[in-house]
Amino acid sequence: MQPAPRPEIQGRGALDNPAGRFEKIALQWEAHELADEEGKLSAKTTLYRDTTRTIISRNDSEDIPFECSINPYRGCEHGCIYCYARPYHEYLGLSAGLDFESKIFVKENAPDLLRHELSAKSWQPQTIVMSGVTDCYQPIERKLEITRRCLAVMAEFRNPAAIITKNALVTRDIDILGELAKHNCIAVNVSITTLDEDLRRTMEPRTSTAEKRLEAVAKLNAAGIPCGVMTAPIIPGLTDHEVMPLVEAAGKAGAKWVGYTVMRLPHGLKDLFTQWVETHFPGRKNKILNRVREIRGGELNDPRFGSRMKGEGIFADYIAKVHRMAREKAGIPTIRMPLSTEHFRVPGATKSMW
Repeated sequence: MQPAPRPEIQGRGALDNPAGRFEKIALQWEAHELADEEGKLSAKTTLYRDTTRTIISRNDSEDIPFECSINPYRGCEHGCIYCYARPYHEYLGLSAGLDFESKIFVKENAPDLLRHELSAKSWQPQTIVMSGVTDCYQPIERKLEITRRCLAVMAEFRNPAAIITKNALVTRDIDILGELAKHNCIAVNVSITTLDEDLRRTMEPRTSTAEKRLEAVAKLNAAGIPCGVMTAPIIPGLTDHEVMPLVEAAGKAGAKWVGYTVMRLPHGLKDLFTQWVETHFPGRKNKILNRVREIRGGELNDPRFGSRMKGEGIFADYIAKVHRMAREKAGIPTIRMPLSTEHFRVPGATKSMW
């Protein structure tokens, strides 16, 4: 007999807080522990100081088109139930569930660390991606402005940056992004998963609405800041029917390019997502999960390089075909122009020093 679905928690995507895969002891919470005076369930956000000594992360993944990235925050209050970054919280001894979206680690000294690393003679100028893991414009950024200050450093050095975000807050920094754009040093990717507002509130509760995100795309491009759209992730059986209207909306907003990925569910994320589907879409559960399995070789996740981003099989091919047709109809390319490193400089350094 299946256990009863967990009740929904206000403003959160996850419905549970399971122990991480590295933990030997699991603490089971009860719904009443999160109830407020009115009986509604909520989980407060707690910020923790992350005292990391380096800020630029490197990867050598075969299917990721960048090497360097910056993530000012660990954990993400947006609460997207499908977020592939959730299992990273398990390395901190925390849960990929509620902990991931309510216990946020803040790298307060990120701008200073970035300035130090860009000043090093060993640094080879190249594009740095912001939000390679968690969203650099999640809600707390409005107050802390760590992402803004990191962008200001990159503008000082004229080092190219690429941003991925689900938050219209990115338009706050048009002044700095505009400085980077003068030297072809910036590309913004706004990620939009669905045009269905009811689904968005349930699936990614603290993100900006699709309308606000599309407005951000238009505003950035109008300001001369190259901005495209990622229709990502596409969720088989749940949002795949929105590919055409999503790409059309991106075109109307002036997107310079449009791309996509298909949802992937590493480690315990597949259990969190399954629980979410059982609670919010019980009648469509089998369709959604079976469609996911169709593109993942019969499993809910396939971590292999080369297939994990887009999937394989007939249904994955169908998504690719529809997305291509939508792009062609809207007249939008899938690839942005490369950013430039020719204007890179170290402020205050002489040619002999660099």
